[in-house]
Amino acid sequence: MILIICAIFAVFLLLGMPVAFAIGIASFVFFLEAPFVPTSIAVQKIASASQSFPLLAVPFFVLAGNLMNATGITTRLIGFATVLTGWMVGGLAQVSIALSALMGGISGSAVADAAMEARILGPSMIARGFSRGYTGAVIALSSLICATIPPSIGLILYGYLGNVSIGRLFLAGIIPGLLMAAFLMTTAWMIARRRGYKAEHDRKPTVREVLKGLNQSKWALLFPVLLIGGIRFGVFTPSEAGAFAVLYALLIGLFVYRELTGAAILRVLHQSVSDIGMIMLIIMLSAMLGHAIILEQVPQSLSQLVTGISDNKTIMILMILLFLLVCGMFVESTVNVLLLTPIFVPVINHVGIDPVHFGILMMTMVTLGSMTPPVGVAMYTVCGLLNCPTDVYIKESLPFTAAVILLVIVLTFVPDVVLFLPRLLF
Repeated sequence: MILIICAIFAVFLLLGMPVAFAIGIASFVFFLEAPFVPTSIAVQKIASASQSFPLLAVPFFVLAGNLMNATGITTRLIGFATVLTGWMVGGLAQVSIALSALMGGISGSAVADAAMEARILGPSMIARGFSRGYTGAVIALSSLICATIPPSIGLILYGYLGNVSIGRLFLAGIIPGLLMAAFLMTTAWMIARRRGYKAEHDRKPTVREVLKGLNQSKWALLFPVLLIGGIRFGVFTPSEAGAFAVLYALLIGLFVYRELTGAAILRVLHQSVSDIGMIMLIIMLSAMLGHAIILEQVPQSLSQLVTGISDNKTIMILMILLFLLVCGMFVESTVNVLLLTPIFVPVINHVGIDPVHFGILMMTMVTLGSMTPPVGVAMYTVCGLLNCPTDVYIKESLPFTAAVILLVIVLTFVPDVVLFLPRLLF
């Protein structure tokens, strides 16, 4: 029966139906055809999915991210990133990667980060002689950092669906996110050096310049520290942290930077309602599919299949990650998290893999798919904004994709890199 649901879902996607309705219709077919399940259960699952207190974190953080993008925080972070990395070979390419690492603690969305940087930094990079393909690849792949740096929307959904501590997931994503920035910056440096791309500045910044940039960006950089500290020390839950994030963004925009106007707030609310409505509709309709997966005992069957191939935990997780990468190439990352978390978390728990470790790897792989063909959302967003041919982007993105996969392999074989901070602080 699950195969029939998957086939219906795939057909609807190919026909161009919105993902939420493709999931909802395909899942409802299961309840219509399953003789042992009342159809009313489907409606109950849709309603109950919206009644979760932990899920409140999602709309709050979406609103907070949009507010912070309207407060002037982004402009100040660009200035700070330029001071820190503008002297390196590759110039604005390095700035783009550093900005993604800084913005990861603000936006929580890889696609939003990629779109913002393509609009702001993309034209400047092209004007300075960077090829369109290189520019697009750097901007798109560096936005992947937002998938792990807290507060990642994907990690919130994974923690909610997999019953995994969101606080631990937030802490676990910090070191992988910083390492990803380092891997990507090294790759950008190697390519830029070979092609003769110049640095933005002709010297390293002085201590005074760094401190000045730090002072101008301190309110943005302080946010993730307050967020994680508040969760760790019990000041607020992850859901309450989202409300804190909204209040923090309003206070900074209205009284510190004083750039948040009434008209800007209305635009932010309009955008946030659209974003939240799309995410919540997918979540609610996915609840039917999640229940169907449980009734059909898909996790148990998959666990038996995986353990039948090999009882080595490393081989198992590599097979699962490869599958997640393929799924990410065809389906948007949020949808993958909603559909696959209920399937794979029981499997990795059964074989003894830490769900926090797996969550970071899973978010990286499914989000990487949005930067790759055939249906990568971030890829098409960046290529469209930069007027870059897709085939040129794909060729230029290969070294950066290889760097990310290399990092994932390192994190897979050395889980302590991911689990060090959660174990230390929890």
